[in-house]
Amino acid sequence: MPGWLMWLLVGLLAWVLLAVPLSLFVGRFLRLSAASLAGADAETAARADALTRSAPIAAQSAFNPPREPLESRRILIVDDDAPLRALLHTTLTAEFEVAEAADAERASHLARLWRPTLVLLDVAMPGLDGLSFCSDLKHKQAYGAPLVVLLTGSEVTEEEATRVGADALLRKPFSPLELVGVIDRLTGADSIETGTEIAYKPGDQVQLYARDLSRLVEIERMQRRVVQDAYRETVTALANALEAKDTGTGTHSLRVRHYAANLTAAVEPALLEDPSLEYGFLLHDVGKIGVPNELLEKRGPLNPRELEVMRLHPIIGAEILAEVTFLQGEGLNVIRSHHEQWDGTGYPDRLAGQEIPLSARIFAVADALDAMTGERPYRRPTSWSAAAKEISAQSGRQFDPDIVKVFRKEKDGLRRLFELTTAA
Repeated sequence: MPGWLMWLLVGLLAWVLLAVPLSLFVGRFLRLSAASLAGADAETAARADALTRSAPIAAQSAFNPPREPLESRRILIVDDDAPLRALLHTTLTAEFEVAEAADAERASHLARLWRPTLVLLDVAMPGLDGLSFCSDLKHKQAYGAPLVVLLTGSEVTEEEATRVGADALLRKPFSPLELVGVIDRLTGADSIETGTEIAYKPGDQVQLYARDLSRLVEIERMQRRVVQDAYRETVTALANALEAKDTGTGTHSLRVRHYAANLTAAVEPALLEDPSLEYGFLLHDVGKIGVPNELLEKRGPLNPRELEVMRLHPIIGAEILAEVTFLQGEGLNVIRSHHEQWDGTGYPDRLAGQEIPLSARIFAVADALDAMTGERPYRRPTSWSAAAKEISAQSGRQFDPDIVKVFRKEKDGLRRLFELTTAA
């Protein structure tokens, strides 16, 4: 297997293994908690002040043997507290089919017909209490022995809960993440450690939900930074692998990214708000993956047929990355159009003047600067001063005159970047 192809596969594998699971983790819990907080009611806080909380039942009983992961994901909420039912419903509806009942009598009809996977059951209800109904759910064949999590603010012991066959016991007020964790463990789903145990525990249900939402916002910000760093590192590794295939050096991508970013900041800073732009700078020549090695390594001018093949690489690159989410925007414009020329003689689309995306016009100057001052198989590098003069000479022909003006103002800073990256 060629070395560059191995780098490509390693880079793509790293992105899939790290970025996707982190994104799924964050998205899942933010949906749950954000929706839950919206369904909260002030009445819940007043009712929950007198309640205490304890951990789920740890031991298995004769009524709840270990189970395989379940395909059905139906949850029945049974509680006479309407605001709490709404809170639980919005917490769970993103991932489960959810039904609710205000008492055991109505829940009994639902449980017989609907056959829930799991029942969230309040203990203190009018009519048949939760402990008695739990025993019925576990013993009577008509109910199908669903999993049962008892919700209580009273002094129900774990021994009492185990005696009636409950699978877990949650004391009000409880954290939504704690509830989801208990459900995941009981149904055999993968659970995620969220680290929500803290010294201060709010005294009501709404405060607990608000605390968890705040915690999840913090987690989301941290994970977003991790994902962004993973994208950047993976793309950089891929760009370096491609540069090794093309020019034998991985420093071109690093330098040209810095040149382009500095020029963009001087020409149109708003472009830098597009996160795809940096990835476009790094992967501008990704299409050379489709160009034969003998053309990339040829020590001499390309003939017309070879030149035609080489000029396909912007199209190949844009097609390869067209469906990649983090490149949608200016990043793809750079990849496709960075070889267009101001006078319309460039490629692949023969765009001219303002038809060329601004990001691509900026990058064209940065790319040409590094191409002239860097090593190439077909020629030795030119001096920095000679490269700067050539860029000025091509104003209005190869390059946008306004961008060349900015380049002249910024060239001292760009030269320092060049010296820093070539010092080694």
